[in-house]
Amino acid sequence: MALNLALAAVLAALASAGVSLFAQRRIAVLKYLAFPFLLLSGLCAAVAGGMILGDGDVQSAQLPFGLPWLPWQVRLDVLSGLFLLIIGIVTFAVGLFGPGYVSEYEHGGHPLVQLGVFTGLFVAGMQLVVLANDAFMFMIAWELMSLSSYFLVVFHHEQAANRRAGFLYLLMAHVGGLAILLGYGVLATFGDGFSFDAMRAALLSPLWASVAFSLAFFGFGMKAGLVPLHAWLPEAHPVAPSHISALMSGVMLKVAIYGFVRMTLDLIGDVQWGWGVAVLLIGSISALLGILYAMQQNDLKRLLAYSSIENVGVIFLGLGMALVFIGTGHQGLGAIALVAGLFHAFNHALFKSLLFLGAGNVIQRTHEQNIERMGGLLTRLPYTGVFFLIGSMSIASLPPFNGFASEWLTFQAALQAGALDNGVLRILIPFTAAMLALTGALSVACFVKAYGVAFLGQPRSRRARHARATAWGMRGAQGLLALLCLLAGVLPNVMVNLLSTIPKLLTGTGLQSATVHGWLWLTPVSSTVASYSAPLVLLGILVAWGLAWQLLHPRGARAVRRGAIWDCGFGPLNARMQYTGTSFSMPLRRIFSPVWRIEEKVDRQSEAEGLRVSRLAHQMQVHDHSWAALYEPIGRFVLLAARRIALLQQGNIRVYIAYSFFTLLVLLWLIS
Repeated sequence: MALNLALAAVLAALASAGVSLFAQRRIAVLKYLAFPFLLLSGLCAAVAGGMILGDGDVQSAQLPFGLPWLPWQVRLDVLSGLFLLIIGIVTFAVGLFGPGYVSEYEHGGHPLVQLGVFTGLFVAGMQLVVLANDAFMFMIAWELMSLSSYFLVVFHHEQAANRRAGFLYLLMAHVGGLAILLGYGVLATFGDGFSFDAMRAALLSPLWASVAFSLAFFGFGMKAGLVPLHAWLPEAHPVAPSHISALMSGVMLKVAIYGFVRMTLDLIGDVQWGWGVAVLLIGSISALLGILYAMQQNDLKRLLAYSSIENVGVIFLGLGMALVFIGTGHQGLGAIALVAGLFHAFNHALFKSLLFLGAGNVIQRTHEQNIERMGGLLTRLPYTGVFFLIGSMSIASLPPFNGFASEWLTFQAALQAGALDNGVLRILIPFTAAMLALTGALSVACFVKAYGVAFLGQPRSRRARHARATAWGMRGAQGLLALLCLLAGVLPNVMVNLLSTIPKLLTGTGLQSATVHGWLWLTPVSSTVASYSAPLVLLGILVAWGLAWQLLHPRGARAVRRGAIWDCGFGPLNARMQYTGTSFSMPLRRIFSPVWRIEEKVDRQSEAEGLRVSRLAHQMQVHDHSWAALYEPIGRFVLLAARRIALLQQGNIRVYIAYSFFTLLVLLWLIS
């Protein structure tokens, strides 16, 4: 039943793509056919994923597609069920959000067919990736996901920056895909087959297992946006339509995490703790650098894109600890770390999709993407303001929302490092946990900046001043995700209980005591070591709010007389007196200055022989060190090699015949 629903979700997504072929200059086709099919696809996928997680079952089937000797095989287990649930929830929200969002394209010359067709194919590709049970089908679905998302990234192709971002994304997607293909090639060679069942039965030496792991870590890590393979992510996510950005950041990055977990813990199987050290270090570096770069961004969607790098790093930090614990024989502790990483993947899909949809709402209403051109939006877009606040508190890991629950679980796994015999590992894991704590603090500062500058204070531009409310579908999508962020934070035991079946499937050991006290207490190790009760935390917050309200508004008190704020003689307050995003992040920019390559320029114009400054302008650009250290040398090498190879292009037919002749002689010599 669950597998049939999952396949129905794929068919509904393909139907959404099919009906979009008739959307040329007919936006009603997208609104009333394509997006409803996405709604249906998301609903079917979410129900199927939830059913398989609840049952703990494994269902498989063979499809009448593929090659004559290699038909496509599909499988739905608890691991694929979790990620199918993630795909379903976000797709459902996008189906609600989309009709109102695409209204801005009604009178423009944008290619509506391209938007609808490739959105449906993108969703279908992600669903097929998590359902695939053989390498051939997996790679077909992976390429479908990558190629369709490329056309969505370059949807606004009239801008050169968007075309550049799309090219970079496509190039790195195929480099990562090649690494994944080679990793499957190693497993298929030893497993004598392309099916995942054959790969599970393969007997790999430690060397070849490490080769397969390295290829998987490189390929899936590039798609997930790990540092230093992240260069495409802050370029591609901001330029795509906002509901596509939600799918890419909230879902596609999780599909990459699914592929990594599937290959590492399921197909390779024999885990070595050294793999976990590599994942742990790269994850912690990605988390810290991601949030530091996010802190310096004033483009709202670019800020959210960099924060996705941070959260992917947090997820891989949990997965790295899981590999270390499992590789050293501590299966129970590995189960806690694995559940923590997967729980954060689920939570990140919720709050990051919520934030990208909120950003899309803001950008549509204000036609501004720079937060320093916004301000005062809470009074003009109150629903979006409240929902964006919930998303900001969730991503900042503040209780009682879901981001806190999963990061708390990650910390609890890190605190068990004392059980390890290796002294280096006992030092390394607490060190990465300290980096996670610093990342959490910086995340709070980052989203205080983003929310405060964009939604509070006075409007900083005419467009922000005239922003008006949006369609109910757009509000409903944000409200659904905000509600799920709260529920997953207040009742984390429900999700942890569902996720506990995944380590049992992959390693044979589940969580022993995490949810033994029911829905009220979460005790990952035992009740004597650590416990967390999100419902009681929420109750305490509500009681504190109630007491504060009573103290500030006592019964029978006379109304407070309100008057103008004393302005020190400078005149009424205006938007220019407010903190900007750049000034807010300046102290951290000074502290962590080696992290960035910063170009600052101050332009002063003076009057009266330089005695009075009439105009002052400040420009700042923050550059990623990865470009100068890694990508620019590769680019120069490729161009140099192309120039050398171009020397073969003589334009003389006799030279080309000579090339062919000598090549034939060499081949004949090799064969003989």
